[in-house]
Amino acid sequence: MTTPLNPEEAGNVATEGTQLPSDQKQDILDQLLKPEVQESLTTLVEKLPQLTELVDLMTKSYDVAKAVATDEVLVKDTTEFMKEIVGPVKDSAKNMAATVIEAKDLAAKNSETIGLFGLMKMIKDPEAQRIFRFLSAYLEISGQRNHTK
Repeated sequence: MTTPLNPEEAGNVATEGTQLPSDQKQDILDQLLKPEVQESLTTLVEKLPQLTELVDLMTKSYDVAKAVATDEVLVKDTTEFMKEIVGPVKDSAKNMAATVIEAKDLAAKNSETIGLFGLMKMIKDPEAQRIFRFLSAYLEISGQRNHTK
């Protein structure tokens, strides 16, 4: 660690090559004479190689990002890839929403009471069986994950 500057040395450092008003020079001198400021400056000087390396890395990252963003072929390929990924999901979501709306409308029109035998008949339906198997597997996995936490 460097030794603290005395006021005369600090004045020489602050006035070399600068044209500041005297009250501003005094404010700078007062700040530089504080031990915590000198300690911070010393730490900063010691870390300059690491800071330089970090700035170089950030500059390289910026250059790569800029090159990627301005590469029309890459942007086009990325856009097409995203469309291929999002397209099926979007179609599935639309299909699910349409099915839910249609089922809601159909259920609103039907006012018949479903009894125990009606439920038993529905349980035998292959689509209901598929949903029950999925629900059973989901609950099993969910239970296992909750127990492992």
